[in-house]
Amino acid sequence: MPNESLIPETTLTLQVNGTTTQVTCDARTTLLDLLRERLRLTGAKKGCNRGECGACTVHLDGRRVNACMVLAASTDGSEVTTVEGLARDGELHPVQQAFIDADALQCGFCTPGQIMSAVGCIQEGHTGSNDEIREWMSGNICRCSAYPQIAAAVEAAAGKGR
Repeated sequence: MPNESLIPETTLTLQVNGTTTQVTCDARTTLLDLLRERLRLTGAKKGCNRGECGACTVHLDGRRVNACMVLAASTDGSEVTTVEGLARDGELHPVQQAFIDADALQCGFCTPGQIMSAVGCIQEGHTGSNDEIREWMSGNICRCSAYPQIAAAVEAAAGKGR
């Protein structure tokens, strides 16, 4: 067992869901673990913990990332948005509402990551067709296979509903 006093710590200042937060953590901590364990924002899920499933997708400085693959220490001064930060004034984000309307979830485990990726997909302009949406959402796995509903929700939220 490593000597705890030899593990380097770092102090970070982040803007998380619009709130400036200062936190000290082990320099080896991932952004996902920082969000879930230190900041108690449990929307981003720990799926594969290898960057393969997308369950931990968050936005880092406006760009979608797998939080399990980002060291928290590299995010000092950054802006992080999690699924908890999408709603405004008690109103769901249009993508969150579209997921509900399209019944784009089953077990719900992947849903927060799917929603964050969908928001990114729309912001990046990758919603020209159902095939394009599926391609740009392909980094997010749904083990329940709700892909048709997920693509329909993204299409609807992008203003291209059926």
